[in-house]
Amino acid sequence: MKKLLLSLMCLCSLGAHADEGMWTLYNLPTAVYEQMKQYGFQLPMEQLYQTDNAVKNNVVNFGGFCSGVVVSPNGLVFTNHHCGFDAIRKHSTVEHDYLLNGFVAKSYEEELPNEDLFVSFMIDQKDVSDQILPLLKGLDSEQQATKVDSIENAWQKDIRSKDSTLRVELKPFYEGNKFYCTTYRDFEDVRLVFTVPKSMGKFGGETDNWMWPRQTCDYSVFRIYCDPKTGGPAKYSKDNVPYHPKSWAPVSMEGYKPGDFCMIMGYPGSTSRYLSSYGIKERRDAINAPRVQVRGVKQEIMLRHMRADEGVRIKYDTKYASSSNYWKNSIGMNKCIDSIGLIGQKQQYEAQIRQWLSTHEAPEAKGLDFDKMASLYQKRMQLTKIRTLFIESFFLQDQLNYRAWRVQWAMPVKGPKSKPKKQYYEFSDNTNEWDKATDMELLTAVLKNYRQQVTDKEYLPDFYETIDEKFHGDYQAYVNKLYNKSVLMKNDKPIYFNKKSYKKDLGVQFGLALNEMYAKINSERQQLSLQINEQERLLCAAVLRMEQDKPNYSDANFTLRMTYGQIGEYTLGGRPSGYYTTARSLWEKMQKADENFEYFAEPVMHQLMAEKDFGRYADPLTGTLQLCFLSNNDITGGNSGSPIFNGKGELLGLAFDGNWDSLSSDIFFDRQLARTINVDVRYMLYMMDRWGHADRLLKEIGAQ
Repeated sequence: MKKLLLSLMCLCSLGAHADEGMWTLYNLPTAVYEQMKQYGFQLPMEQLYQTDNAVKNNVVNFGGFCSGVVVSPNGLVFTNHHCGFDAIRKHSTVEHDYLLNGFVAKSYEEELPNEDLFVSFMIDQKDVSDQILPLLKGLDSEQQATKVDSIENAWQKDIRSKDSTLRVELKPFYEGNKFYCTTYRDFEDVRLVFTVPKSMGKFGGETDNWMWPRQTCDYSVFRIYCDPKTGGPAKYSKDNVPYHPKSWAPVSMEGYKPGDFCMIMGYPGSTSRYLSSYGIKERRDAINAPRVQVRGVKQEIMLRHMRADEGVRIKYDTKYASSSNYWKNSIGMNKCIDSIGLIGQKQQYEAQIRQWLSTHEAPEAKGLDFDKMASLYQKRMQLTKIRTLFIESFFLQDQLNYRAWRVQWAMPVKGPKSKPKKQYYEFSDNTNEWDKATDMELLTAVLKNYRQQVTDKEYLPDFYETIDEKFHGDYQAYVNKLYNKSVLMKNDKPIYFNKKSYKKDLGVQFGLALNEMYAKINSERQQLSLQINEQERLLCAAVLRMEQDKPNYSDANFTLRMTYGQIGEYTLGGRPSGYYTTARSLWEKMQKADENFEYFAEPVMHQLMAEKDFGRYADPLTGTLQLCFLSNNDITGGNSGSPIFNGKGELLGLAFDGNWDSLSSDIFFDRQLARTINVDVRYMLYMMDRWGHADRLLKEIGAQ
């Protein structure tokens, strides 16, 4: 307990956490680089960020939700299977189920384009706090956000006038105490090249999700295409050619051993390490707990329908995976918060801050009031819980919900010149994306569940009165009428907003009621949230001032970060975890498929994992095929697909998960238990070779 308390009291310090931290690269502290060298990093500092062949130039933002790495001179990109999951699903049909059976493009011509998928390279980043902060003085957080957006738009216009392939993002760091401007180049023609079958890419399913030991072959392969004339970004065209980057990541066939240096670069989505004890309590009780409750209801329904029908499975695979991932994460986070007494520890840390402020000058933190913060959070707690239940129940969860919201927010299409006032919106036929029976059961279930969870009638949308009065409390009858009679569910037919019948439509009334209730909840939370955000910003400023002699990193905000550490296991309850898994361990799990369908794998996979000779893919020390391995890097959601490098900048594999025992790491990094689970690049190449027979890709990567 003393060690844990000491760790929390040094949340942002280098001394106690040499491998904690999500570091920006352009201003990497020298002390951090020196520690990296002690661990075994062998490259000069400028090769992280500044040179043409800098490691950061090989790392991409994949699709705006994951990370990836360029691994060949012809623009091949490795990312996780679960990052490419929806792109793979969209190409799948019952007749050609690439999600279930995998996919191997034998030539450039067979590589599959993906609508709306892109990758971004970070070009530059700089601190613009001196330009931005003076313009934000006297503004509340909502006004500040509006001001920042206007500045970003102006800078975007300016940079596009000089280079149309670039874009900029202006984001707050350190809870809004600093602002950085980041320049990106986006490539919008990204094609699917290779994926293993779902049995391997998602092996273990939710049973093994967030768990160790792990054997999942969580990777897929895409390729960046570009304009044949300029070599730069271009919209999809059959005439586009593979992109030729200035540098790419070489793969390592040498493997790793305990204590070896490792480094991960990627785009971590969001952490809250500076969050107050009051914020952690709200996260546990008003966000995580209700999220778990609602998603549990929905996932049971989805899974039942998916297992009964292959067509339904294809349609809902991504929805189910997305829902269940953070359902289980929320369960694990709450477990960790309680098991280490995190709220109590954070309260002790805040007492230390109070004591320090009583004897030191900290003008940046003027106005910080812990008692006020506690009162504000107490007032917001119930509203936050209701908001979570509302979003989890009704926010684009099923097709009727999606259309009800969409028609509220959509820009109307003008009618013909003869009748320009006849504005309308139209839904195209997307029945390949959803199943009516599944959707109707989902909506019926969440309608019942929301009413059971929210007992205050003030926060029940008006359609509950309709259900009671016109349908005599029969939720199923109400949902049947919505799906069978509402104009919202008519495909390829204009929905005229100015028709008298528009607002009389049951589905439109449903959407209006949702919109009104959402606005009410947000309005009531807004003033409390503005004040809470300011108190949290001041708390972060106090921490930075108190620990000004130590390197500090900002919370993750989906900008490029580097985290370094070492390969190795952890110990829990006196039991060592081991730091890698083998083909044999996967084969043994496959034998349990009769007990757990998530351990199913095709006969060919049994054969591949039962091999005695894995050739050049075998580890030189253990002599076997190693599948996944542990490192103590600091990652979170968004880091999925991030490359993990050795000390020479060579690719060891891809990060794809964290371990169950440290799921509170978004708010507290526990150095003793926090581990990243990585898929070994040799496992990936073995599957490309022995299952996919993808010789052209192996040759391109330089792995033959």
